[in-house]
Amino acid sequence: MSEMLTITIDGKECTCEKGEYIYDVARRNNIPIPVLCRSDAFADHRACCRICIVEVEERGRRKVVTSCVYPVSQECAVYTKSEKILEERAVIFALLAHRAPDAKRIADMNAAMGSDGFDRLVTIDNEKCILCGLCVQACDSLGTGAISTVLRGTEKKVDTPYALPSEFCVGCLSCANVCPTGAIEYSQTDTTRTIWNREFNLAFCEKCGNLMGTPESIQHAVGAQGEAPRVCDECRKKELANEMMQTYRYV
Repeated sequence: MSEMLTITIDGKECTCEKGEYIYDVARRNNIPIPVLCRSDAFADHRACCRICIVEVEERGRRKVVTSCVYPVSQECAVYTKSEKILEERAVIFALLAHRAPDAKRIADMNAAMGSDGFDRLVTIDNEKCILCGLCVQACDSLGTGAISTVLRGTEKKVDTPYALPSEFCVGCLSCANVCPTGAIEYSQTDTTRTIWNREFNLAFCEKCGNLMGTPESIQHAVGAQGEAPRVCDECRKKELANEMMQTYRYV
């Protein structure tokens, strides 16, 4: 049985399990902590945006930690809006705003923080990506590995090898869906989808006509040896329910 601890977050008493991350405890208790690079889709968190920093006081000593990966090990006091945290978080927001000036979400968060006085920073024009790596993590988790971080330093970005259409991409949009800033662009018509410089046909349910994805993404989901379904999950459930009804009717 897990050991239970009581901590305070901004003066509010919160019960948690030993080893639970501060961010999760705060969210469960409706205490907002801003974050960009964290996704519930993954068990492993990258903690690279650093927006979720908080101040922790343990045994009379305070330190700044990244709440989304900091496990509670003992009773402590957590401050999400202390003067130190607000100052450091404002700097982080300003840096991200210059890194990705076209990202509306960051601009809105930065404006809410009131960050200013950083005009000396260099702005990367026409950029939305903050290099959080969630898109690469999503692609890797599917076993496709179509995208990765390429180049170095100020030229570092997420792309396919040599910026060419990847034979491993299945057009599933997992990377775009998990991106916190809308940096991964794609286009879609009634019959095709284009992402990472590659065009895919779209597959539709033979029963209801709803979009199921691309043939490549559907086949990847069932495996190379499996037979790709031609009807969507909802229609398969209805078919199964009807079959069960017919079975029970004649029992």
